[in-house]
Amino acid sequence: MSVAMAETRTDRAEIARAETRERILDTADRLFRHYGYSKTTVADIAREMGMSPANVYRFFASKAEINEAMAHRMLGEKIARVLEVARLPLPASQRITILAEGGYRDTIETMLDDTKVHEVVTVAMEERWSIIAAHIERITEILAHIIADGIQAGEFPAQDVRRSANCLHQCFISLVHPQIVAQCRNEPSFMSPADMAKFALRALKHPEID
Repeated sequence: MSVAMAETRTDRAEIARAETRERILDTADRLFRHYGYSKTTVADIAREMGMSPANVYRFFASKAEINEAMAHRMLGEKIARVLEVARLPLPASQRITILAEGGYRDTIETMLDDTKVHEVVTVAMEERWSIIAAHIERITEILAHIIADGIQAGEFPAQDVRRSANCLHQCFISLVHPQIVAQCRNEPSFMSPADMAKFALRALKHPEID
């Protein structure tokens, strides 16, 4: 067998493996949304796909690993939406406001209105998976780029961009953390995304001088 043929067979095997993994995740997503994460077993996923549990375990070592992969995919979609806003040809202050309002709306629609999805994300947070930390870091990087754009355009004065991005992200946590939103959104003291954005923008325009 030639090297080229061997590589082609390997490529096909890898593609087939990736496709099967995606099918497993799609099936798990459907069952988790219908029955909930805690009530769905690997055997349920396997039965739905017409395969044995042992075959599912060839691709994922545990149900927790399936959920981690699902959370990774879900957060990747969220990053894509954030990047779409970050790249808009708008002033930095407008993009920050859109992110605050959009992030809150996204949390309500995709994590709270669908309680089964909320459960998947909550489990991921409770397990303190590395993907959560990586997601937070990526969002902070995107915010730092927007703030830097604002400084360059004269919207914001010079400041420690990374520090400001960290503060901005933490300011918006109450708008995007599913557990906080679920528990606090109906409280009279819970501030709207627009109010939080205005507060954050005032801070960016008048940063603390050490």
